[in-house]
Amino acid sequence: MEKGPTEWGEGRHGVGPWEGEWPTGPDADRYDPELLAEGDRRNVVDAYRYWTREAIVRDIDTRRHPLHVAIENFENDANIGTVVRTANAFAVDTVHIVGRRRWNRRGAMVTDRYQHLMHHPDVDSLLAWAAHQGLTVVAIDNTPGSVPLETAQLPRECLLLFGQEGPGITPEAAEGALMTCSIAQFGSTRSINAGVAAGIAMHAWIRQHGDLRHAW
Repeated sequence: MEKGPTEWGEGRHGVGPWEGEWPTGPDADRYDPELLAEGDRRNVVDAYRYWTREAIVRDIDTRRHPLHVAIENFENDANIGTVVRTANAFAVDTVHIVGRRRWNRRGAMVTDRYQHLMHHPDVDSLLAWAAHQGLTVVAIDNTPGSVPLETAQLPRECLLLFGQEGPGITPEAAEGALMTCSIAQFGSTRSINAGVAAGIAMHAWIRQHGDLRHAW
């Protein structure tokens, strides 16, 4: 299997070549012959060992949540890879990148292969797309007048919108959102890492709407 641009730093996790006769039957096409022969060292859960990339995506698609995540990328934010990786872990429907199309994929740890991604040139086009899809936009930023994420009731059909490291969400994003939620902080730092904030907010949605029977 040819490695993609984000397939780097493979560790010792994974399994060796398939032992015994190769799988047969109606589900045999989900398996990759090269992985069966050589082993599977990819960063995937054990349930997906030896599966083709396409089969993994199809299976996740049957269990994706009605949660979307968007992050503004006007200054080449290095946190986008972390956001994509976390979104994959929570079976987010789609990660939306607003602004610059190019982003540093290293932090995604190959999970961008299994996560749906969509680009929007600006915030207005993202908001228009969300409205057409019936998604409620919730911005995440520690700004005056924001609603504590810890007590907020997040919509089920939701798009969580994050600004980039430093400036936070743009005024256009705040204006187009139903509400802006803040994350409680107790130390001296003015803000937390954008990738960390995204993970906290996604997990807050999972706690309210996720079905733990479908978790690994």
